[in-house]
Amino acid sequence: MTTEIKVPVLPESVADATVATWHVNVGDKVSRDQNLVDIETDKVVLEVVAPEDGVITEISQAEGATVLGEQVIALLGAADSAAAPAETTAAPVAAPAAEGKEVDIKVPVLPESVADATIATWHVQPGEAVSRDQNLVDIETDKVVLEVVAPEDGVMGDHIHAEGDTVLGEQIIGKLIAGAAAASAPAAATEAPATSDENSDVLTPSVRRLIAEKGLDASQIKGSGKGGRITKEDVDAFLKAPAAKAAAPAAAAPAVALGERTQKRVPMTRLRKTIANRLLEAKNSTAMLTTFNEVNMKPIMDLRQQYKDVFEERHGIRLGFMSFYVKAVTEALKRFPEVNASIDGDDIVYHNYFDISIAVSTPRGLVTPVLRDCDKLSVAEIEKGIRELALKGRDGKLTVDDMTGGNFTITNGGVFGSLLSTPIINLPQSSILGMHKIQDRPMAVNGKVEILPMMYLALSYDHRQIDGKESVGFLVTIKELLEDPTRLLLDV
Repeated sequence: MTTEIKVPVLPESVADATVATWHVNVGDKVSRDQNLVDIETDKVVLEVVAPEDGVITEISQAEGATVLGEQVIALLGAADSAAAPAETTAAPVAAPAAEGKEVDIKVPVLPESVADATIATWHVQPGEAVSRDQNLVDIETDKVVLEVVAPEDGVMGDHIHAEGDTVLGEQIIGKLIAGAAAASAPAAATEAPATSDENSDVLTPSVRRLIAEKGLDASQIKGSGKGGRITKEDVDAFLKAPAAKAAAPAAAAPAVALGERTQKRVPMTRLRKTIANRLLEAKNSTAMLTTFNEVNMKPIMDLRQQYKDVFEERHGIRLGFMSFYVKAVTEALKRFPEVNASIDGDDIVYHNYFDISIAVSTPRGLVTPVLRDCDKLSVAEIEKGIRELALKGRDGKLTVDDMTGGNFTITNGGVFGSLLSTPIINLPQSSILGMHKIQDRPMAVNGKVEILPMMYLALSYDHRQIDGKESVGFLVTIKELLEDPTRLLLDV
């Protein structure tokens, strides 16, 4: 039996997507819920997981290919029934001498603006074998997540600091026994399903995200997948069995019993606390006001449809909507320098450069990396810059430099289906532009009703610095440029 692997359903404001990274090859065996491929849109990266165990028999769309929603990109065949008998894999393996030199695992050097950090996630446990350059632990600062990798092959030693501990730059947090080999478990142990604590590394991103969203403890969920792997169905079954959760030992998770219902208290991550504090500060320290408008996206959609293939062939990157937004914002900032400024004490600082922050959704929260000197970038360079920032955000590779600065922020809630919102200013900036879902609506055109793809624009700004005249003029300029994209090319 063959199963089709398809692109997920795309939001209405996203016309197509790109195959970013295949994590498997033809002939590879895969497990249910294993991430097969990353599909990249203008702003987010979507994971496509295996619906069941099997073998990849065909990949019809290679990395870099432009694809549509629900398009078939690969085929999954039945699992190979000629696998080796279980008893052959269950045989005990002799444990080699686990000897070698002890290496310190340290926190990376922190930027000058970062005082300390938090140990977010240990990916390996004491006694587990590790390979050179394997990620051992994630260190979370206020803005970015730093990976600490193994300097060489060996076995993980003690964790000197546990998850949640606050640590300093270059502080020793663990030990690695270099050159050693991990002792294997007895044969009988291989027959028992691995616990989710032991198997936390093999939780697929989608399952890990679901467990986090529901506030569950993975150690309480029994995995029915291969090797005790937890599947989405296991999580759903656990959620539907409150009696099982109530019967779990109290020490397993900080859950509060409320009859058949439970609740779990989870500390905020450093990034989430930073986001919360900055948003609250923006609300309390600025005279924030939002003005709205709407834009007819048909001209840009027609232009994109006409040139997207030749653009991708010429530049090696697909033509999205965000480059038009960035171009329009950059031109509007040139015409309204009050918007491209910020308040510093009793002074207003006018910026003669155009660094634009792009709001990016990552597994750890919303971040705003900066695309610099946008006035000097071509459409293709803007698309490549946004793609690079999105991929670094997804992989937790954003640096402090990537996140520092920015004169103006663009956030696109339309990719998640948002029709209208009032975005909050990203301090110390003075304004932020919210883009939204593109939706067909009846509009009056020359006395007649036409169905047009319309999108609401929302500009939130600090009224202490920017008056209504400038804010409305700025937003109208963006509207006019987007509705007549030729003006962006002619600079008129």
